[in-house]
Amino acid sequence: MKTNYLEANKKSWNQRTLIHKTSSFYDIDSFKKGKCSLQNLEIGEVGDVIGKKLIHLQCHFGQDTLSWARRGAVVTGIDFSPEAITTASELAVEMRDSFTHPPRFILAEVTKTLEKLSEQERGTFDIVFTSYGTITWLPDLRPWANVIFNLLRPGGFFYIAEFHPMLWIFDDDFKVPFYLYDNPIDSPLAIIQKGTYANPSAPIEFMEYSWNHSLSTIMNALTEQGLKIELFHEHMSSPFNIFPRPVIIEYDSTLRQKGYQIEGLENRVPMIFSLKARRP
Repeated sequence: MKTNYLEANKKSWNQRTLIHKTSSFYDIDSFKKGKCSLQNLEIGEVGDVIGKKLIHLQCHFGQDTLSWARRGAVVTGIDFSPEAITTASELAVEMRDSFTHPPRFILAEVTKTLEKLSEQERGTFDIVFTSYGTITWLPDLRPWANVIFNLLRPGGFFYIAEFHPMLWIFDDDFKVPFYLYDNPIDSPLAIIQKGTYANPSAPIEFMEYSWNHSLSTIMNALTEQGLKIELFHEHMSSPFNIFPRPVIIEYDSTLRQKGYQIEGLENRVPMIFSLKARRP
């Protein structure tokens, strides 16, 4: 019997959301009081968003989406997890006085996003945004890139900040390369996951399925749709302390904030990358 990878991952993200929304990692109380969940990197590279239409793909329970709304964007968040979209929508209502434009959240698998929008709204977004731990859940990036192109207005841009694919070729101890780039669609990396990055001791366990896409695959998927890459950076530190054996970099000049590397691999393995591509 063929495994339904999408449904299995959706179930895992519903479980994660229940843990994440009460975790210190996401610190929802501080967020409600005004803390921004975005990192300095994406704020700087995306730039001014006041009055711009921004759609956030794979938005989880919406903290970054709502942070863009606080900065003046007209936001739409997309995610396939019912639990995440319910939580995001509840946050948007609770925090409605924080926004000039009311945020909107839509339940959809990312490659089905266009089907959830009216024909008149497609091709009208100034910015398509996604970040940190998103594309690894997608078996094929070509449909994803097609959605991005068709969401953008001419002159609009796509922006991604994401964990570097180099990280995912190692085992959890970062000693043994065990996983290659661009594994076939029907051959994902299958891992029994206990806990979650936001709370490793959380009492949840599930099978998750992921794909490791090389940088060339990511870029080719976008450029084959007609998008023009105008920014690409590899960063030696991660803004998140979610890897084993962390080394704290008190100030990383490219992140413009504190970062984390891996002991024994300092300045040898890039931790994240960022990319901006524009629709002509």
